[in-house]
Formats: sequence, C-alpha cells, structure tokens
Amino acid sequence: MTTSTRGAGKAPAVLVLEDGRIFRGRAYGAVGATFGEAVFSTGMTGYQETLTDPSYHRQVVVMTAPHIGNTGINDEDMESKKIWVSGYVVRDPARVPSSWRSRRTLDDELDAQGVVGISGIDTRALTRHLRERGAMRVGIFSGDAVQDDAALLARVQEAPEMKGADLSAEVATTEPYVVPAIGEKKFTVAAVDLGIKGMTPHRMAERGIEVHVLPATASVEDVYAVSPDGVFFSNGPGDPATADHPVSVMRGVLERGTPLFGICFGNQILGRALGFGTFKLKYGHRGINQPVQDRTTGKVEVTAHNHGFAVDAPLDKVSDTPYGRAEVSHVCLNDNVVEGLRLLDKPAFSVQYHPEAAAGPHDAAYLFDRFVSLMEGQRA
Repeated sequence: MTTSTRGAGKAPAVLVLEDGRIFRGRAYGAVGATFGEAVFSTGMTGYQETLTDPSYHRQVVVMTAPHIGNTGINDEDMESKKIWVSGYVVRDPARVPSSWRSRRTLDDELDAQGVVGISGIDTRALTRHLRERGAMRVGIFSGDAVQDDAALLARVQEAPEMKGADLSAEVATTEPYVVPAIGEKKFTVAAVDLGIKGMTPHRMAERGIEVHVLPATASVEDVYAVSPDGVFFSNGPGDPATADHPVSVMRGVLERGTPLFGICFGNQILGRALGFGTFKLKYGHRGINQPVQDRTTGKVEVTAHNHGFAVDAPLDKVSDTPYGRAEVSHVCLNDNVVEGLRLLDKPAFSVQYHPEAAAGPHDAAYLFDRFVSLMEGQRA
C-alpha cells in the first residue's frame, strides 16, 4: 500500500521488525506501508544499481553507509526497468544531488515508483540488530498507515517470509529477447533469466557473445532452440529450494555437456543440480566489499554480493556427483560460505557473487573470460 506524496519527506515514519524492535524517523520516498525482509547492504556507492537489481524483490534494504543520494538518479545506470526493493532505509539522505549525470533526486524517484522508505533512523543500530538476530520480516509505515505499535507489529508478523518464496518468475522477462554481440559475433549464449541484471548480458556482449535471454519458465528445448555455444543461469530472488524447474533445465544442460556458467541464484541452482542442499544464511551477504578467494589460483578478490541463501557443499574434498567430480572453487573469507562451484569432468562452473557488478569492484570480471575459454575449448 503506497500513496505518492511528493515533498512529504518530513512526515513521521515508523519501522517495525517482526521481533518487536521499533525505529522512528521520517518518510522518504512514497508515503504509505510496505513489507519485506529486512537486509543490510554495505556498499558506499552503487545505490541505483542496488535499487534496480531484481534480486532485491520483496526485500527492505538498509544502507549501512550514512549518506545516500549524493549523486541523484540518472537514466544510464538502471539494472532493470524499475526499482525492485520493497522498501528503503537510510540515515542521512542528501538534500541536493551533485552529479553532472543526475536527472532527479533519489527521493523523487522512490516517490514516483511508489517505494516506501524511511530516513533519519540509526541505521548502525539497526544493522547491528540484524547481525545479531538475523534477517527478518519488517514493515515501514508513514502517513495515514501509522497506527499504534501493537497493530503495526501484528501486520508485520502476518507478512510472508523469504524462506520458501518462489519469486524468480515474478521478476523475469515474459518474452525472449536478444542482446547482440558488440563487434564480431563469436558465440551464442542462451541466458535463463531468473532475475537477470542488465549489465550481465552486456559483459558477455563485450566479449563477442550474442545473448538470447529466455524466461524463467524456458524448457530445455527452448534453450537448445537457439543453438547455444553456452548456457547461462542468472541471479534472482527467492529461496533456491523452490526452484525445481530451473534445476531440471540445468540438469538437461549438464547431460548434454554444453559449457555452463551460473551467477548467484545460478550458483545455487547448480548446487542443487549436483545434489547439494541449500540453506538460509543468518543475515546474508550484501554490498560491494566482500573478500572471496578463488581457490583455483589462490587470488583474493573484493567482490559484490547479494544473497541470503548459500550452497551446502564440502570445502575440504572433491565430491562425486551424477555429472562427474565437483569442487568448491571460491569461498568467502569472512565466514567460509561457498562462493563458487566447478565441475572437473564437464565444462560447468558458477559463482555466488556478482562479477558483472556495474558499480564495482571489477576484480572478478575474468570469470566471463573463463566462460569464453570453455566455449572455445568445446568448439575446438
């Protein structure tokens, strides 16, 4: 429920967590009520890319950086056609944006798209609470939506949880489309859209790949109808335990031995396709400063993340799967969470983080080259 009220940034607003913790501040963006899973993002830049990332569908994002909105909103950095976050939480929003590329303020953009937010709260205290208690359901209420605290808490506790949510089809394209190769076309890739970001096919196009983006409901036959040299499974929202259809499609690709690359949700799909389980992280990884080690080279990369679930695979051994041997290729150095998988007997690999990250860092951009190498090897 939202009511667009431009200029209502000083209206009282209330943030209510499902465990009863309450924060009071001012309305930011649209005025009304919104619900979702409270998560925090540690990025100091790239808020426009975060807001328009379909992986944030049904999440209320708390920005740990205190000053947000400094560069306004432009028309070039959108990762999709709309803002996907359910709500937005900032401490100290910029009063006036300062960027030659800015076309409007962040406050106005949130308002125009009906995104309810809150500002002026202690986001450090909220982040520490989520780190201790874990990601949880939350509601933001402003204007006429504000009621007594008990009534607001009851509404939050009635909202759906992220665990068990099947969301990829809600954010994916409904019709196939093609992103042409930049320069000479070298390969064709079928990309299964589970919540794909615009920069992902662009990174492939930069390498001479023509990308056929397919709906999340695409079948194995749909994938191979484009005669792909490789198959890609994208990022996306929701619980991977619900993604039985993408898992089935990926198994069909693995059986055929086509070069395969997955990012984020695609990594979890590969984990399930290989027979591993998935689980919900306490508060997830979100932001652009997560250290990950590529175990194949020993190199440590600073990477961009947005995931609340992870693959449950052994770190200390090579595993036997129906598609040959598999191993954990990347690991998060903060908490030893699996950040990548690769097959040793077939041309398939995945990472949990975002090597395409438009706002940076770009330490992991080589993974697209690795995908190209797999397709070159298959062709040879």
